[in-house]
Amino acid sequence: MASKGARAKLRSYFLEHIGVVLDSATLREVSGGISEWARRVRELRDEEGFDIQTHNDRSDLKPGQYVLVSAKPKPAFERNISKETRAIVLDRNGFTCQMCGAAAGEPHPYDNGRKTRLHLGHILDKSMGGDDSPGNLRAICSVCNEGASNLTLNRPDAIKLLAQVRRAPVKDQLDVLKWLLTKFPNYRAS
Repeated sequence: MASKGARAKLRSYFLEHIGVVLDSATLREVSGGISEWARRVRELRDEEGFDIQTHNDRSDLKPGQYVLVSAKPKPAFERNISKETRAIVLDRNGFTCQMCGAAAGEPHPYDNGRKTRLHLGHILDKSMGGDDSPGNLRAICSVCNEGASNLTLNRPDAIKLLAQVRRAPVKDQLDVLKWLLTKFPNYRAS
């Protein structure tokens, strides 16, 4: 008999513990110790419709705590963010994290060189009255998403960005130039 996958293990465990606050260490262990356990929890919530709540949904939960509210999945039309909305937001944000600037698929500078994985983050969190509209969503990498926890950081304006680049060592300035030329290959200065 084939062994159950991580998502199936997590689904079973949540269903056996409805209404119980579960922590991330327990869920990682239940999943078989895989590094992508949190993604499997999001899949249960977003794709299968299970009402798994976190500190983003309830103020009485701490980061790293999860609760399955009901065994009955939400109907598909009540689930959070559509694939169309996701595509709109990622395209609008240039498939780049809006907090740290890491691009999807490239090695992440703060994650031991692992490829950058993008998620959608709320600008104004749902627990503070935000919604799932494209205007309240931004692309955010998994590293920043883990550390964000209801923070809303403003993007630097052009003057601050240029000041940072001017203060940087020449090697870093050249890296910025190479990145800009890659991002805008058809741009010609007038």
